[in-house]
Amino acid sequence: MPLPVPLLLVPGLLCSARLYAPQVAALWPRGPVMVADHLRDADVTAIAARILAHAPPRFALAGLSMGGYIAFAMMRQAPERIVKLALLDTSARPDTPEQSAVREKFIAMAEAGRLSEVVDTLAPRLVHKSRHGDAALVRVIRDMADDTGVTAFVQQERAIITRPDSRPLLASIACATLVLVGEGDELTPPALAQEMAAGIGGSRLVVVPGSGHLSTLEQPDAVNAALGEWLDQ
Repeated sequence: MPLPVPLLLVPGLLCSARLYAPQVAALWPRGPVMVADHLRDADVTAIAARILAHAPPRFALAGLSMGGYIAFAMMRQAPERIVKLALLDTSARPDTPEQSAVREKFIAMAEAGRLSEVVDTLAPRLVHKSRHGDAALVRVIRDMADDTGVTAFVQQERAIITRPDSRPLLASIACATLVLVGEGDELTPPALAQEMAAGIGGSRLVVVPGSGHLSTLEQPDAVNAALGEWLDQ
């Protein structure tokens, strides 16, 4: 029997390994699970290259939000090493001028010592509207922001602002691909997931009920089930 393929998880903006705690616990029996370091560069190409330098020779790759942008960069650099791809609550599109302007404001706030205010602003948009009063979930979001820190957050925002359009890449993706999105995701809504799934031949689209942008934390059972089926393909 062949050895299982390692699973590499890439977190999103202001997120740490805590984003995938439910997935690590559920999926490790299928094989090695690791969480990538995306804290040290201000460009998605450089982040992807650093992750690839420390990744197994061949692996399954999953990224949420910014993690998806990084996953696309990794696919551009080393598609032969990526056996399977999961794109969670993300987009193949580049930043719009309006989105970049908001990011510049967040950068200025963070550099002025107001990262906690950035989290206050973002948190309601990160989760399903039914979870706005979920103190435990908001605590995890705050903890992940603390894990990230100001310097890495600013670099991540710079990397997101300058990321390329990944839509031209979609048709070339040939590995088993899962596209998953929370039905209430405000930041990367289901229409963007549908666009990616339509562009990647043979991909599977999963829309998770009762979830916003942080599907791995909000509806872990549904996400784990979808990832498990994808890994078993």
